[in-house]
Amino acid sequence: MRFLLFILQRCAFAVATLWLLSVITFSMGAMAPGGPVEVMLGQHADPASVARLKKEFGLDQPLPVQYGRWISGFVRGDLGTSYRFREPIGPMLRERYPITVRLALTAGAFAVLVGAPLGLAAALRAGSWVDRLATTTALTGVSIPAFVLLPLLVLLFSLQLRWTPVTYEGEWWHLALPAVALGSRPAALVARMTRASFLETLGQDYIRTARAKGLSWGRTVLTHAAKNAVIPVLTVLGTSVGYMLGGSFVVETLFGIPGIGDISVSSIPARDYPMIQAVTLLAAAVFIGVNLLVDILYGFLDPRLRVAPTP
Repeated sequence: MRFLLFILQRCAFAVATLWLLSVITFSMGAMAPGGPVEVMLGQHADPASVARLKKEFGLDQPLPVQYGRWISGFVRGDLGTSYRFREPIGPMLRERYPITVRLALTAGAFAVLVGAPLGLAAALRAGSWVDRLATTTALTGVSIPAFVLLPLLVLLFSLQLRWTPVTYEGEWWHLALPAVALGSRPAALVARMTRASFLETLGQDYIRTARAKGLSWGRTVLTHAAKNAVIPVLTVLGTSVGYMLGGSFVVETLFGIPGIGDISVSSIPARDYPMIQAVTLLAAAVFIGVNLLVDILYGFLDPRLRVAPTP
């Protein structure tokens, strides 16, 4: 019962947060200078054309009515119409979204497959050269941003070794370099958190008790320490989703990946506010949804959240 209440509270908080973000996103777009009328018709357009265009996009209605129509459409899957392309935004993003998802999944897999073993090796060999090497590697990964690392990777693997193409050409493996650049910082954070979490867990009394009863070191780590040590790592992965969503915009632009980040960046100078609002709220929904799943999994792994309070 307590765990179910925990899930309901987290869901309610996620919905409230998403609604608040929708209000902020819509308000910023409504208050931004230079609307679509000025962009499309120019500052010296005749009043009849201005009125016709405002009516076409619904800009002649009060702001609460515009927001209600916009958010209700978002809930139904109607993300509005692009000012720049004069086309529905939903189909345009659905065409590009799988590419961004591929990039994010590949970067996330890289972060877990590289960061977790690196942190575990550092924890099991604390104070040794393995620990120092892992710590230095993690510090380097945190310090170099994706927009700096990606050109270096392209210079080495694409231009010098010619192992990968310079830009994205449609194949999954073409995302290798952008995924490494995007996932390097999350991998470093996962490694550091894994090391710290396992060091703390391995020092607990129940670990020493398990060892005193004759349980092997490997089984002790896998069956007793891992379940508790992985909980803080999940939190790091959840927060890293926001970094990968924001970083994918830069990485997609640099590597020529036709994802939602590329179209979002190009929509800013064109003042295509519906496109910017749709992408912003969609990214926020993904970020909130992933962190909601992490919170639920966190509660599932932590028995204290599943124990009903005693009367």
